[in-house]
Amino acid sequence: MIGRISGIILHRARDHVLIDVRGVGYIVHVSERTAAGLPPVGQATALYTDLMVREDLLQLFGFPSMLEKEWHRLLTSVQGVGAKVSLAILGTLGAEGLARSIALGDWASVRKAQGVGPKLAQRVVLELKDKAPSVMALGGTLSVDMGVPVVDADAVVDAAAAPAARPAAPSDAMLAARTTSDALSALTNLGYASSEAAQAVAEAQAREPGAATPALIRAALRLLAPKEQGGA
Repeated sequence: MIGRISGIILHRARDHVLIDVRGVGYIVHVSERTAAGLPPVGQATALYTDLMVREDLLQLFGFPSMLEKEWHRLLTSVQGVGAKVSLAILGTLGAEGLARSIALGDWASVRKAQGVGPKLAQRVVLELKDKAPSVMALGGTLSVDMGVPVVDADAVVDAAAAPAARPAAPSDAMLAARTTSDALSALTNLGYASSEAAQAVAEAQAREPGAATPALIRAALRLLAPKEQGGA
């Protein structure tokens, strides 16, 4: 199993990238969102990958983080969702947007992805509702920065001629995933069910985008409080 690719970008397209790894070029299929975030041709990059094996076909699918790769794994477990449909959904919503849509039961957002009809969107939300919180809770550990890949001097593209790559700071998506993970952990430690906590956190994030972990926890608790009072 090929779980990660690092090397020099030889070619970029909207839905795939060609990466040179010590003289061997790998075609990696990616979402449009991932493709847009890749560095220019001639620079180093790294992607987590999932290898699809069929009798007459081998295809690599790439993701900027382990978190997104895990969402891909969950999406493709739903009947009717193949690898390309999964990439379309992730390209439309991103890992954090998908998590929020599933937690809130917002199948209309999933429906916006190309190739996804209303019935399939509803199936995705329904089947993954109970599985989503576990992936959301892993967000902080699965979104770590991969750093800059090491590339041999004899690579097909002269790395010395290309601008030096620098380690990237954690992206907004990574920070949001960590915040979500911490908030979910806090709420479940307080005794809330994972699905209930996930829904409250997702709704709180939708109302207060960019909120830090303490503020997100307080907002989620405010949303959960009326439910407790109503059940009393």
